Amino acid sequence: MEAIILQMIEAFKELSYLGIMLSLTFEFIPAELVLPLAGYWVYEGDMNLYGAIFAGSVGGVLGPLTLYALGRYGGRAAIIKFGKYCFIKEEHIAKSDQFFVKYGGSVAFLGRFIPGVRTAVSIPCGMAKMNVWKFIFYTYIAMLPVTAVYVYLGYALGTQWEQAGEIFSQYANYLLIPIVLFIVWMVVKRRKMNLQQ
Repeated sequence: MEAIILQMIEAFKELSYLGIMLSLTFEFIPAELVLPLAGYWVYEGDMNLYGAIFAGSVGGVLGPLTLYALGRYGGRAAIIKFGKYCFIKEEHIAKSDQFFVKYGGSVAFLGRFIPGVRTAVSIPCGMAKMNVWKFIFYTYIAMLPVTAVYVYLGYALGTQWEQAGEIFSQYANYLLIPIVLFIVWMVVKRRKMNLQQ
């Protein structure tokens, strides 16, 4: 399966930065493969590092946006029916629902860092009819640092780009905890300000 996905990604390479965006639009193509490979293309001199990071971040929003639309316009029945094509199971949706109830709109950001929630988290955002621009903003600022790290690792590792996922998983908490804490602090501060008004 991974070999087929890699062939698809290589085909998308012909479209340059647009290819990176499009490959990430399909939720069944793992970003953990696409982004380090994009970094390797930077290493080879086929792309610019910042261009690849930007394209990866935009693509990282397009995929969740399709699930957001499915949740918003299709409802739970459509998600259960079509979610399997994106490898989304009913238990993923249930976990994401609970997470959304607990954290509200900020789930579009925070959920990107939680295993078992990150893929399906867009669905309850759509079902709750969360403002689409707010959803895009939260998703983009969540995807930007993750994308930057993966692409840079692929670039730095060069021909060993396939090791990027393993390295990222070892240090992910150290990289992401400060970002998550900062956003949580912002959300808490904003809620306090709203209560005082």
